[in-house]
Amino acid sequence: MKKKRKEESALNRILEVPKEISTNEPKITIAGFKKMLIENYKVILEYQDIYIRVKTYIGIVNINGFNLKLGEMTSDDIVITGDIETVDFEKLE
Repeated sequence: MKKKRKEESALNRILEVPKEISTNEPKITIAGFKKMLIENYKVILEYQDIYIRVKTYIGIVNINGFNLKLGEMTSDDIVITGDIETVDFEKLE
C-alpha cells in the first residue's frame, strides 16, 4: 500500500510552521564537502564507503564520495560524513 504524502495545511501556513516539519518533505543540509544532514528520511537503501543511497518520502538521495560514514541517526534524521564528491536525486513517480 502506497503511503500518501502529507500536504501542508492552511493552519500550518498561518502559524508559519516550517514545511519540512508539517509535511514529509526532506530537508537536506550540506556543510562543505565533509558533512551532510538529511531530515525526514525513510530508510537507508545501500551503504558502502564510496556511496550511500537514502530513500525519502519524495525520492532517493544518492551520495558519492570516499570514506563515507553514517553518523548520528534518529528515526527522522541522519548525518553522513566523509569526502562527499557528488549528490544526486531520483524523483519517485
